[in-house]
Amino acid sequence: MVTQKPRTSTKKDKWKAKAWYNVMAPDMFNRVKVAEALGEEAEKMLGRIVEISAQEITNDMSKMHIKLRLKINDVRGMDAFTHFVGHDMTSDYVRRMTRRRKSKIDTAVDVKTRDNVPIRIKPLAISGKRIRSAQQSTMRVIMWKVISDLCSQRALDEVVKAIISGQLAKDVAVACKPIQPLQRVEIRKSEILDTSFIPPPPEQPIAAAEGTQSTTPVEGAPAMPEQTKEPQPAPAQIAPAPQ
Repeated sequence: MVTQKPRTSTKKDKWKAKAWYNVMAPDMFNRVKVAEALGEEAEKMLGRIVEISAQEITNDMSKMHIKLRLKINDVRGMDAFTHFVGHDMTSDYVRRMTRRRKSKIDTAVDVKTRDNVPIRIKPLAISGKRIRSAQQSTMRVIMWKVISDLCSQRALDEVVKAIISGQLAKDVAVACKPIQPLQRVEIRKSEILDTSFIPPPPEQPIAAAEGTQSTTPVEGAPAMPEQTKEPQPAPAQIAPAPQ
């Protein structure tokens, strides 16, 4: 009688072959470390989308509802450098703004920045009371003009900073005020339309210590007071979705 030998598993543990890469913010945010991502090889990290809160970069709690979408375009050692591809707002924040007996005015503006990068920007305005459809149409035209003028005169980095800091939303609110004062104006979403857009990688990356944050990351962000050195919280760790 022939006895069957037990089978030995030769399957490799993929998790042991992976390593944590430091995800660095784009140049516009001084390339500070914002997260850690698990990857097997440096080549497989390229093109991965990382989503983080703007609070991680600005140290401003009021920006926690803004989600930045960063795409890895360069890996050097264990550092993965990214560029901005868009932003969005959390759904619960948008729902809290839209109430009954108020009018919601939104639109989409496709424009090219001064450095010829196509971007789509979606503003959202909330009025204190219901307004006529003719007023809403006029406001959409004003929104389109304000956003188009600003984007065409500024580079992509400056446009993103104006969005995150709230300056672009403020300019829209001021321009629409003669028609109807608005209760709230936000840039709800933005995205780079050219999916093949990749900025040139920096020649020498800025040295950013682990856990350090930029002192002036975004225009309009409040200055952080001087504090004694305290342990910094560990950056977010991003693991790939199970296959």
